[in-house]
Amino acid sequence: MKYFAIILVLCCICCKQNPIPKPNAYLSLNYPKPTYQKTEPGLPFQFKTSKNAVYTIENKSWSNIHYPQLKADINITYQTVNNNLKQLVLDAEKLTYKHTLIADHIEVYPFENKQKRVYARLFQITGNVASPIQFQATDSVKHFISGSLYFNIRPNYDSILPSINFVKKDIQQIIETLEWTN
Repeated sequence: MKYFAIILVLCCICCKQNPIPKPNAYLSLNYPKPTYQKTEPGLPFQFKTSKNAVYTIENKSWSNIHYPQLKADINITYQTVNNNLKQLVLDAEKLTYKHTLIADHIEVYPFENKQKRVYARLFQITGNVASPIQFQATDSVKHFISGSLYFNIRPNYDSILPSINFVKKDIQQIIETLEWTN
């Protein structure tokens, strides 16, 4: 019994460790440096898109930019303006503001290039929403496009924020290089 007590005391003394806190682990995402190329002619507009994405024209009023590594798509819709610009803008905004039930905040970024006749707005929607970025652009006379970013996953804003910020730069590039071709 005497030896058992001594072994027990030694085990308690030897095995006692001071806990060391572990550092927080953060997700490390590495995105390739974007390079851009002009889209092929075929629609009434052109812009520069990332070489990391796949641009496809579905028909005269629908095109898509797919990011395979991010499981994301930017859907772009084209409509001709026929004295209905106000309605086109309202319809596009309706889709954006449907997110207000879930969104924490909607930030609007205007863009204007009078030389190229491009007047645009980018909407960044904070929260677990289906489409965290939407945009619209027009020449205010003949052309109107709207676009939405979608991830092919369940939205978790904190987790996809780095990807949102990565694609946001590409969307800004689209808006800044947008040209009407007719």
